Amino acid sequence: MFLCKRTDDARDLPLPTRQTPQAAGLDLYANVFGETVIKKGERTLIPTGIKIALPYGYEAQVRPRSGLALHFGVTVLNTPGTVDADYRGELSVLLINLGDEDYTVRRGDRIAQLIIARVGMIELIETHELPESARGDGGYGSTGDK
Repeated sequence: MFLCKRTDDARDLPLPTRQTPQAAGLDLYANVFGETVIKKGERTLIPTGIKIALPYGYEAQVRPRSGLALHFGVTVLNTPGTVDADYRGELSVLLINLGDEDYTVRRGDRIAQLIIARVGMIELIETHELPESARGDGGYGSTGDK
């Protein structure tokens, strides 16, 4: 459980909601007035009208909705976008239209999903040597077929 607050201009919008009881993601709704058109190839920051407070050791991840990506080519540009536990501002979603046509966002449209996840709050320790591993320092594609 975490705290969630609507902004004054979003009182008519739903709180983030799961569409099924076992869904991992909570849908986020567009807090736009009228319509916002995202032209093909362009990106737009869409407010959600939601502010949250997460406990220490948690983050919220803003992820795309698969239906928007499949049917319209609209996705979250910085996916997953991270919301830190100490952030208290309004959540916004950076949408990009990779589709073939302009896309219209209307008030209350489901535009992204929010995943709440535990984060290991570790402390880095600098060293001059790292322990060996089976992979070693192999880069991209280094675990593929040889």
